[in-house]
Amino acid sequence: MGLAKRIIPCLDVKDGTTVKGTNFINLRQAGDPVELGKAYSDAGADELVFLDITASHEGRKTFTDMVTRVAAEVNIPFTVGGGINELSDVERLLYAGADKVSVNSAALRRPQLIDEIAARFGSQVCVCAIDARYDDNGWTCYLNGGRVPTDRKLMEWAEEVAQRGAGEILFTSMNHDGVKQGFAIEALAELHDRLPIPVIASGGAGCMAHFRDAFLLGKADAALAASVFHFGEIGIPQLKSYLRQEGIKTRIFDTN
Repeated sequence: MGLAKRIIPCLDVKDGTTVKGTNFINLRQAGDPVELGKAYSDAGADELVFLDITASHEGRKTFTDMVTRVAAEVNIPFTVGGGINELSDVERLLYAGADKVSVNSAALRRPQLIDEIAARFGSQVCVCAIDARYDDNGWTCYLNGGRVPTDRKLMEWAEEVAQRGAGEILFTSMNHDGVKQGFAIEALAELHDRLPIPVIASGGAGCMAHFRDAFLLGKADAALAASVFHFGEIGIPQLKSYLRQEGIKTRIFDTN
């Protein structure tokens, strides 16, 4: 059956609180990120992602303190992202306890950052997040939390990211984000076929069948979601049990 598929709750953090929106806007609060992270770890999540979605310079100390608290409470790997522009940012977050860092806008602006992180810390530390929207011109990559379009296209940028040494790609479909109608299956499958590194599916989870489709049809290595977990719509133990019934290998944790 190959490697186990990973289930990854994502916590968008703004001013120290977890928030969740729809299509990257209309944010609502979802709770304390450290408490949520511990609950997901205890429930059997495979990994966690924490994103500082308003990573202004002033907010970095607050976020770094949160990373330290998360590291003390969870026993699974976690990735942090937001405002990572140089190696000193990576070093600060890894020192605080993170296992991986996620880069997005900074990598689009200066792709050499991926090479530098991989060379200094190893490819396994570098997750490249790609926010893309589909329109008449295909999949276009966006900067600044989905606010600013670029001239980069999803597939060619993903291939470059892999060549530069990223360990995995976190692909979020902005069209699907928060809508709960399913992941961008066709784009995921194409990314899988083109890339030599794992792909994490993000944007669109609304029910357990959507995770199944991301793995079986989209060929994703992991699936990330936020609101369905934060607001209790899907339980991680129940999701993993369902996926195993569908013939999808998942890691089983003793959550007692």
